[in-house]
Amino acid sequence: MQPSRDTRSPRNAKAGRYVRFFSQIGIADVPLVGGKNASLGEMYRELTAKGLLIPNGFAVTAEAYRHALDYADAWPALKESLQGLNPDDVDDLARRAARAREIVYGAGLPAEVEADIRAALAQLTEEYGAELTVAVRSSATAEDLPSASFAGQHDTYLNIRGEAAMLDSVRHCFASLFTDRAIHYRVDNGFDHFKVFNSVAVMKMVRSDLAASGVIFTIDTETGFKDVVFITGSYGLGENVVQGAVDPDEFYVFKPTYEQGKRGVLKRALGPKKIKMIFSSGRTTTRNIPTDRKERERFCISDDEVLTLAGQAIEIEKHYSAKAGEHRPMDIEWAKDGVDGKLYIVQARPETVASRRDRNVVEEYKVKKHGAVIVEGRAVGAKIAYGKARVIEHSTELSSFVPGEILVADTTSPDWGTVMKSAAAIVTNRGGRTCHAAIVARELGIPAIVGTDQATHVIRTGNLIAVSCAEGDVGKVYEGAIDFNVVKTDIANLARPATHLMMNVGNPDIAFGVSALPNDGVGLARMEFIIAESIKAHPMALVHPERLDAKEREEIERLTSQYTSPSAFFVERLSEGVATIAAAFYPKPVVVRMSDFKSNEYASLLGGRIFEYREENPMIGFRGASRYAHPNYREGFALECAAMKRVRDDLGLTNVKLMIPFCRRIDEANKVISLMGELGLERGKDGLEIYVMCEIPNNVMLIDQFSKYFDGFSIGSNDLTQLTLGVDRDSEIVAFDFDERDEGVKAMIRMAVEGAQRNGRHCGICGQAPSDYPEIAEFLVRLGIDSISLNPDTILRTTTRILELEKTLGRTPKAR
Repeated sequence: MQPSRDTRSPRNAKAGRYVRFFSQIGIADVPLVGGKNASLGEMYRELTAKGLLIPNGFAVTAEAYRHALDYADAWPALKESLQGLNPDDVDDLARRAARAREIVYGAGLPAEVEADIRAALAQLTEEYGAELTVAVRSSATAEDLPSASFAGQHDTYLNIRGEAAMLDSVRHCFASLFTDRAIHYRVDNGFDHFKVFNSVAVMKMVRSDLAASGVIFTIDTETGFKDVVFITGSYGLGENVVQGAVDPDEFYVFKPTYEQGKRGVLKRALGPKKIKMIFSSGRTTTRNIPTDRKERERFCISDDEVLTLAGQAIEIEKHYSAKAGEHRPMDIEWAKDGVDGKLYIVQARPETVASRRDRNVVEEYKVKKHGAVIVEGRAVGAKIAYGKARVIEHSTELSSFVPGEILVADTTSPDWGTVMKSAAAIVTNRGGRTCHAAIVARELGIPAIVGTDQATHVIRTGNLIAVSCAEGDVGKVYEGAIDFNVVKTDIANLARPATHLMMNVGNPDIAFGVSALPNDGVGLARMEFIIAESIKAHPMALVHPERLDAKEREEIERLTSQYTSPSAFFVERLSEGVATIAAAFYPKPVVVRMSDFKSNEYASLLGGRIFEYREENPMIGFRGASRYAHPNYREGFALECAAMKRVRDDLGLTNVKLMIPFCRRIDEANKVISLMGELGLERGKDGLEIYVMCEIPNNVMLIDQFSKYFDGFSIGSNDLTQLTLGVDRDSEIVAFDFDERDEGVKAMIRMAVEGAQRNGRHCGICGQAPSDYPEIAEFLVRLGIDSISLNPDTILRTTTRILELEKTLGRTPKAR
C-alpha cells in the first residue's frame, strides 16, 4: 500500500456556514453536500488510514445553492422555464435547459457564500502550496445513489487556478444541474427538478494529464460476477475513458485469492489508447493529442499499480458494504499523478446496473443463423438485436434518429440520452467497457459494441444489421437480419442432482457468465482454445524463434513485444486464460486438460509447420501424452507446466486439477508424471491431483495399473467410441457407424466406471452423449458415475432430466 495523505492536511480545518471540508463530512451527509462530496469525505475520513490517497478539498454545500437562488429570487423564473417541458422534444428541451442554466448562473454568489469559499480555498492553498490548482466538480443531492448514479450528467472544471476562476466554476457547476441530459435523466428516474440541489466539490487537482487515469468496478460489468475487480485505464485525464473517446487497457484481479495473499493480475487486455487528454492554455481547458507508438504498445500502468488499485477498491467495497449492511459493489474513478507518481482515488459510488441483475434468472441468447461479419469490438450486455443502422457523425444529426434503429457513431456523450434511450443497440468506433455508451447501454438493457475502430466507415445509414453480444467478450456486427432464440430459466429453486454435473469450458471470455448456471465445477477446460485464440503461435516456435523464417520471426516479435521473452508470453497468456476459468468457478474443481492438438492442428499455428510431421491419420498420431516427454515437444510441454504452476502457486487457484490426454501405455504415464514432477507439478503436493483421459481401450483394460499414476479418470466418449468401433469420426462416409450407444462402447464405459470405483478413483465423462441421448444419461447414472461434464448450453435441460431420473432411483438431491 502507498503511504497515506499529506501530513499537512488540515483535519481540524475551520469552515464557514456554506462550506465543509472533506474531513467534516461523510456518507450520511448526502442531503447537505451531494453524493460525490459525501463519498469523498467518507473515504478521506475513514480510509486514508488504510493507505488510500484521497485529494483533500471542501464542499460548497447544497444550502449555498439554495441560498444563492433565494437571495436572487430566482425560483419563480426557474420553475417557469421548465413549466410544460416535453423532454423528448430535443429542441424544446435544449431551449428550456439553456434558459434554466442562465437563471442559475445569473443568480451569482451572495457575499457570505463567496467569503466562505475564499476562506476555504486559502486553507487548501496553505496545505498544498501557492501552485495549487483545483478540480471543481458538481455533486448533486440525488447523485451517486445505489439506485441512480447520475454519472456524467453535471459539469466538472479541471486545473482551475486562482479565486476568480474557481468562483466562476462554482457558479457554472450550480447551473449544470440543468443540462439537457440532467433534466432528461431526472424525468426518466422520477426525480423532482426542484427537490434536487447542487453542491460543488473543490479539490486538489491530480495531474493525471501527465500520467494515467481510469475507472474501477468491483464487479464484472457484463455478467455481474462479484469476485473480481475490473480496472480500466488510459493515458491522460479520465474524461476520455468515461466518455468512451479512447479504447483503454483492461485488467482483472480475483478478490478471494488476492485477500489470501496470492496477488497477481488474473487477465489483461492491451487497449489501443490512440489519444490522451491533456491541459490546454487556450480558451478550452483541455485538448486531445495522439499517443505515440510506444505508449500504445505498452500498458498505461504496471502490474504493481494494478494490484495497488485492486487492494484499494476491495477496501472501498468492504467499507461501503459494511455501512449499507449488504454487499455493495462500487464504481470508482482513479488517477495517477504525473508529478508525485502516486495513485489517488477521486470518486466512488455504488454500481447501479450489474449488481442489480438477478443471477437466479438465467437468460441465454443463442445465435442460430447470421450474415457476414462487418466489424467487431468489445461486447456490452450479452444480448442480440437487429434493425436499420443510423450513422450519426455529429450531434446535429440526432433529430433524424428513428426509434428502434441501431445507433452507430464514433463515440457518444451524455447529451445523447434521448436518442440512446430509443435505440435497439449501439455501435461505436471508440470506447471501452466502462465508457459512457457502455454504461448507458447496460442501464437500458440493450446490446452495445464499443471500440470497433471503423464502424462509421463500413456501415451506412439504412443498412440492415445485427448486433450480437452473446458470443463472448468480442461483439460482432453482422450483415442483415439474424436468427436467434432466447431462453429464460429461474434457477433459484432448482435442486442439484446427486450426480455431479460439470461443464466443458474452453473460452475464458464466457467463463464468468456461464458460472452462474447450476454446476459442480468444470470437468473439461481445454487449453487449445486459449492457445489458438490468445497465443496464436506454436509453443516450440516461441522457444526457438531462430528456426523460423524472417516473416514469422517478425510476427513473433510483434506478438511478444510487451513480454520479457516469447516463452514468458506463452506462460502468461496461457496462465491468464486458464486462471480466468478457474476463478469463475472457484472454489469448485476445474479440470484442465493439457494440450491435445493433433499434429495438423499444431502445424496451423504460427511457426508450426517446421516443428510438425505430416501424418496420414493425426487422430491416432503424435498427440497427447506421447508428445510431452518427446524431444520434439518437451520444451513446449515445459511451458505448459510453467503456466499451470503459475495458476496454482502464484495466483492461488488450487482448485485446478490437471488432466493428461491420450495416454496410451503405462510406461508413458510413468514418464509424464515424472516429468511433471521435475517441472514443479508434483502429484499430491499442495493438493495437486492429476487425472487422465480414459479414451483408449488400453486405458480401460489396464485401469488398475493406470490408477497407480492418476487420481481420476475422465471418459472421452468421442475417442473411446471411434477406437472401440474402429470408426474414423471425421470420415463422412462411415459416420453412420459412429454411435456412443453401441453395446460395445457401453461395455467399455461400464468397465471404466467400475474399475475407477474399485481403485477409489474419481470417474467422470466429458462429451455430448449424455445430453444428446437420455438413455446414455440414464445408463451413466445407474452405473453411479461421479460426474458428467456437459457443454453449457445443455446443462439446464440435463439437470432437469437427471433429477427426474434420480427420483425414480430413490436418490436424494444435493442441497443447493
